[in-house]
Amino acid sequence: MYDLSSTLIAGILFASMALAIELGHRVGRRYQRSSDEPSKSHIITIQGSLIGILALLLGFTFSLSLQRFDSRSEAVVSEANAIGTAYLRAQLLPESVRAPTLKALASYLSLRVRAGSLSLDHAYQRQAMLDQATQQQALLWNYALQAAEEVPNPVTSGLFLQALNEMIDAYGTRDATLNRHVPEIVLNLLYTTFLMAGVILGYSSGVAGHRASFATYIMVGLIVLLVFLIIDLDRPRRGLIQVSHKSLTDLESAMARPRQVTPFQEFMPGSAAPR
Repeated sequence: MYDLSSTLIAGILFASMALAIELGHRVGRRYQRSSDEPSKSHIITIQGSLIGILALLLGFTFSLSLQRFDSRSEAVVSEANAIGTAYLRAQLLPESVRAPTLKALASYLSLRVRAGSLSLDHAYQRQAMLDQATQQQALLWNYALQAAEEVPNPVTSGLFLQALNEMIDAYGTRDATLNRHVPEIVLNLLYTTFLMAGVILGYSSGVAGHRASFATYIMVGLIVLLVFLIIDLDRPRRGLIQVSHKSLTDLESAMARPRQVTPFQEFMPGSAAPR
């Protein structure tokens, strides 16, 4: 389902619902004469219960997709903070490894910024970029080990090793959040319930001897829009709603400027200035 366009899914959903209502209406017209008032009341009760189940599923799925979106946003900020901390602490390293380490960190950040704009359906390009990021991590780790051998001081190389480890952890966390989606079985259950509700809506109108009202289709349209929003939130790099990477791009701009005594907050997006 992830390979399909969100707009296409919404269109299919609306068309399926319209067909389900029409099918239910035709079946209801067949049983119109044999349906008495108690049976009609029973159908209305079932209709209300099914719509209630649909509302519950919609609320649950929307909450789940919104949590996934928030997790991705937090992961981007956390990675920017981790890279910024590593960059600051790299300036404490011995001169022999300081310059290549800062250069490698800048290259690594550039990779992570570009990775944020690459759609997840570009599997080969994404994997190549992940491999490059892993290579840069290995290079940075070698520089850190070299610095620790030259100056085994916890205030310099030790702090940088800690920051580098947190940066690698943040990379793994961010990559993992991109692969977390609403389980497809939940979306399939939502789709099935949606169709069943359409059939019942059409059936009740057929038994009552009239077509589904315009208000019914307005309700269907609103439900389809909500499902579209759920699917869009669940697609971090394909949908209309995108995770902001401003913290990473701001950090890249700050690191590109000539090095000087820079406020700590400039390299720590979203964090408070030190006291």
